[in-house]
Amino acid sequence: MSDKPLRILMADDHPIVLAGLKALVQADPGLQIVGEARDGRTAQKLAMSLRPDVVVLDLSMPEMSGTEVARALLAEQPECRILVLTVHEDRATLRQLLDLHVAGYLVKRSAADELLSAIYAVAAGGTYLDPSIAGKLVGGTQGTARSPKGPTQELSDRETDVLRMIANGHSNKEISARLGISVKTIETYKARAMEKLGFKTRVDVVRHAASKGWLPEK
Repeated sequence: MSDKPLRILMADDHPIVLAGLKALVQADPGLQIVGEARDGRTAQKLAMSLRPDVVVLDLSMPEMSGTEVARALLAEQPECRILVLTVHEDRATLRQLLDLHVAGYLVKRSAADELLSAIYAVAAGGTYLDPSIAGKLVGGTQGTARSPKGPTQELSDRETDVLRMIANGHSNKEISARLGISVKTIETYKARAMEKLGFKTRVDVVRHAASKGWLPEK
């Protein structure tokens, strides 16, 4: 792992909120703020030019919404790691962001406790989903995660472990270290579990994890 701090771009249109988020990040020696923006268009331009390790992005901003910024950035830089900060907890917004492949979703009221963990999770290649909104993926869309081959097949214990850790935001490298098996093997277990359950996207994985009680309670 590099000894260089992770490069972070912060974007929020509320000065007081932005100042508080910056203070949290600046207190961690492993993180470095390389830019800040108070509107969506500036956030997009800075992210394109600076190419930070993580973009911490408010959803509700003038000129361009956070969703519009995320869509534009990921179209140009699919590898961009975006951590969305939001007060919106409705299912439609969450599904839209997941479908865009945004890496993390953090409710603002959780930021004081979870922001740093969320940044490190998405920077490592994982997905972070605020536990308080994970449950909103459950219900209302039954059938989308059903296998087209019929009843879902039972997962092995190892496949279950891997899927559970993926849903909780751990990267393949982190899972490999915890389970003592190679990253390639992790990818095999993941693919096998997804195939057994008929899953196509992270929406399916997180909804399944929430329905199984695999995500921590707030």
